[in-house]
Amino acid sequence: MKKHCVRILTAFFGLAALAITAKGQAVDQVVVNIPYAFVVAGKTLPAGTYRVSRASANDERALAISSFENHAAVLVLSSEVADQTSAEQPSVSFQHVGEQHLLSKIQTAEHVFTIPVSESGK
Repeated sequence: MKKHCVRILTAFFGLAALAITAKGQAVDQVVVNIPYAFVVAGKTLPAGTYRVSRASANDERALAISSFENHAAVLVLSSEVADQTSAEQPSVSFQHVGEQHLLSKIQTAEHVFTIPVSESGK
C-alpha cells in the first residue's frame, strides 16, 4: 500500500513539474475574448475566446489564432515583430473599415506583432 502511494505521489509531482516547464516555454501566447466577429488574413472569425500563439518555433512572424469553442482557426504572418518595451497588458487591436473589425496588432508579454490589413477588409 505504501509503495502504491509513493508511486502515485511521484507521478503527480512529475506531471506537475512537466506542466510548469511547459507553461514556462509558452512564448508569445495570449488568450483574448473578442466580443464581435473580426477579419484576419482574409477570413472572418466569429466572436469568442481565442488563443494566439506562435505557429512555429523557427519563425517568429508566423502566428496561429484558434478558438476551441468556435472550431475556428487561421494562420497569419505578421509584417513586423517588435520587442515589447512597455508594461502594457497583452492585447489585440483592430482597424475599423465599414462594419468590419480588422485585426491589426497583437501584443503579447514578449513582442508586438503588426498584422497586414487590407483597406478593403478582405
